[in-house]
Amino acid sequence: MGKIARSGVQELGEHLLGQARRAAGFVLDPASGVATAVETAKAVGDGVGVVLRGIASLGGLRGAAVEATWLAAHAVLYPWGAIAEQLRPGGHYERYRTDELPPTQRGLVVSNLECAGTPVVLVHGIGDNRSIFAVLSGALRRRGFGVVHAVNYSVLTAVTGDIRSAAAELGEHIERVCEQTGSDSVHVVGHSLGGIIARYYVQRQGGDERVRTLITLGTPHSGTLSAYLLPTKLVRELRPGSELMSELTQPAPGCRTRFVVLWSELDEVVIPQVNARLEHEDLDIEEHRLSDVGHLSLPIARRTVHAVLTALTRSDYRRPTHPHVACDLDHREEDTLRYRSGSHSSA
Repeated sequence: MGKIARSGVQELGEHLLGQARRAAGFVLDPASGVATAVETAKAVGDGVGVVLRGIASLGGLRGAAVEATWLAAHAVLYPWGAIAEQLRPGGHYERYRTDELPPTQRGLVVSNLECAGTPVVLVHGIGDNRSIFAVLSGALRRRGFGVVHAVNYSVLTAVTGDIRSAAAELGEHIERVCEQTGSDSVHVVGHSLGGIIARYYVQRQGGDERVRTLITLGTPHSGTLSAYLLPTKLVRELRPGSELMSELTQPAPGCRTRFVVLWSELDEVVIPQVNARLEHEDLDIEEHRLSDVGHLSLPIARRTVHAVLTALTRSDYRRPTHPHVACDLDHREEDTLRYRSGSHSSA
């Protein structure tokens, strides 16, 4: 894209940013005490501005196009995803022979049978269903995971439910998965709200006994200002500074679950985007930042899938001395991870 075209997009972005700052005051809940109308409007405007400025780049335009395309495809898949997935506990591993398995599956089974046999539970976001994981679930199965199970919770959860109850129901579902598969633990991947539900289960309901790894994709760990748009109990819990958000910041000593957090600067749902980061002194956290992937596209992005597969197949994992490790997913080299811990980095 030429400089003139980029300049036009940037000017449009700045114009819409100004409009957003002037109009965003309606999302304020005066009784919440979170911010004044001006501060809320500015924060929303800044979040929108980050997205618009991101779109002004070539990578951002590509990300926006992928987001729009996946939105259309997801709409087609949505009715199929509304059908609950039946758990197939045996998977590929009811027998020990690996002759018929593709090379990637055979390699994981032979090199790390425990890893291949650990169930992976997928938890979707608000108003969604398991169809959001159509790409990721297929990639996990091709990699060799024998049990990949997507959970569907009611679309009415956002209207009539709350996160604590949803977390308890997830815990019951995970217990059934463990019982039917004979596994002592599971991995969980949560998109958006699904990540908060799973995190609450892990931190506040003893779920760290069952959840070995929790991977969150575009999850508002510190809340999102877009939650002011719907005044239901569950959505209010997603507002920055809510009682539930404050509860999740409380100490969680001895938490055994490893957290892998993926967030994007182009996220149009989590505002401000940095609220999808997770910082907690008691949690073992690995963070991946993307710059050009939209909220809905996070579960299908190539770099996301690569990061998830890498995290779940790492057999040499040990709890680090420094619990927070930040990782950049380089959008210029899609399969390259750059790990940073303190001042040290490696490609």
